[in-house]
Amino acid sequence: MEYPVDASALLEESASGSLGEWMRAGWGKLTVGNILYTLALLLACLAAVRLVMALAEKLTARTALDGRVRTYVLRGLRALLYVLTALVAAGSLGVDVTSLVAMVSVFGLAVSLAVQDMLSNVAGGIVLLVSKPFTLGDYVDTGCGEGEVAEIGLTHTRLDAPGGQRIMLPNSKLMAGQIINYTVRGVRRADHAVSASYDDAPEAVRRACLAALERVPGVLPDPAPQVVLTGYGESAIDYRVRFWTRTEDYWDAHFASLEELYRAFAREGVTMTYNHLNVHIVDPHSTKEK
Repeated sequence: MEYPVDASALLEESASGSLGEWMRAGWGKLTVGNILYTLALLLACLAAVRLVMALAEKLTARTALDGRVRTYVLRGLRALLYVLTALVAAGSLGVDVTSLVAMVSVFGLAVSLAVQDMLSNVAGGIVLLVSKPFTLGDYVDTGCGEGEVAEIGLTHTRLDAPGGQRIMLPNSKLMAGQIINYTVRGVRRADHAVSASYDDAPEAVRRACLAALERVPGVLPDPAPQVVLTGYGESAIDYRVRFWTRTEDYWDAHFASLEELYRAFAREGVTMTYNHLNVHIVDPHSTKEK
């Protein structure tokens, strides 16, 4: 008695059996099917990371965040997404993710304790970039030094002092102290203290000072220069000469005005007083006893 044999069915059954055995083959708890599933999941997660990063770049580009802050935020987000991708892939392979997360947490705590000062500087740098108390090129005075801002780094800020020194300030100390920005408004006010004799009328002193400022390049007419009487000294009357200049003209106008004030006092006959020491020499032989 002959039995019909379906060759195509036999081949399919043989192929499916071989493929199934191959998929179930593996090393320990790992199987070929599990590995292929993990690879597919990993590719999907990486594609999701790229999509999320592209969306984050577009969203942060629309905000008012500084370019460097935006870069740090995107780098941190990318690192976090890669860590999550690694945890998902490890979980699909049967790795105990709970213990892995605990190990990562302990490692992160140890690293944070070891670099505590650096992390505080990083936090200070981010605050500086977000709050913007100064920008590159500003002249600032801090509790640790003063100079022109040459670089705002993630951990340190670099100042170039007028004397040629380079000052590196930790961002944590910079944020904890006082910051005086001299250039943020674009103009600066010069303030000179002068004194004149009691014999000179205040109107004459004021006229001489204003005439001196008219000869100084860079003095702004608005706000107008001021000459005010500030006090009465032991041998002179004290005045304050105030005027505004653009930031880039400040030092030239500062020094030029001092010279012009001296010349104007000489032209107008105003006495610029200074302390005197009178020494009286007495000849003892010239005295007569009574």
